Amino acid sequence: MDYFQAIIIAIVEGLTEFLPISSTGHMIITEKILGLQNTPFLNVFKVTIQFGAILSVIVLYWKRFFQTFDFYLKLFVAFIPAAIMGILFSDQIDMMLGNVWVVAVSLILGGFVLLFVDNWFKNTKINGEISYPKAFKIGLFQVISMIPGVSRSAATIIGGMTQKLSRKDAAEFSFFLAVPTMFAASAWQLLKLYKEIKPQEISFLVVGNIVAFIVAMVAIKVFIAFLTKYGFRVFGIYRIIVGGIILALLLAGIDLKLVG
Repeated sequence: MDYFQAIIIAIVEGLTEFLPISSTGHMIITEKILGLQNTPFLNVFKVTIQFGAILSVIVLYWKRFFQTFDFYLKLFVAFIPAAIMGILFSDQIDMMLGNVWVVAVSLILGGFVLLFVDNWFKNTKINGEISYPKAFKIGLFQVISMIPGVSRSAATIIGGMTQKLSRKDAAEFSFFLAVPTMFAASAWQLLKLYKEIKPQEISFLVVGNIVAFIVAMVAIKVFIAFLTKYGFRVFGIYRIIVGGIILALLLAGIDLKLVG
């Protein structure tokens, strides 16, 4: 890996982590285009730069993170389902993560869902209050995103909308929920892989986190404004195209190895 490759991967991470388009699917294409090999450090790099993306949420919404203790309890309640499933089925999740066909199909199916999701909830009476039962139900939707290609953001935003949240409120709660979820998942992976980091590679991690942080901040601001005004349809079309590209590459016999 060189600095150019590190920056490109960090840009992709920052752009896709909080959008309903699956960062996993985009990593497949990016790594293939860059000609990167599946190395232990690349795994560490992808895990570590998520901390930059997480930090962008905290910085953008720092006032929300200094609210009542009730705010953190609701995040914890929403986090519980994914934490339990992650512990119980970690091996199965890792196996799915290595299956590019699963990613491609999930991208396409999720894309069709996003094409129609705005119509499904257009007559829903909005109630922006997030109760503990609502938080838990949104957390159940997050479990679905453990299937690679589904997109954690898409699953939790739709989960929020089923609980009568507006698109904006659902998206923001999805961002907040990403902090404990991504931190726990990334910290766990980093704990297992940190020995793979060599002193000369630390600079790549620093650059990657800075880039992911900046790009994620911009992506979140633009996404909230776009989602509020236009909805999900464009993201649905985009997901179908990306999933179709991956399927086409697979059917053409091109070897796509998912790093993760």
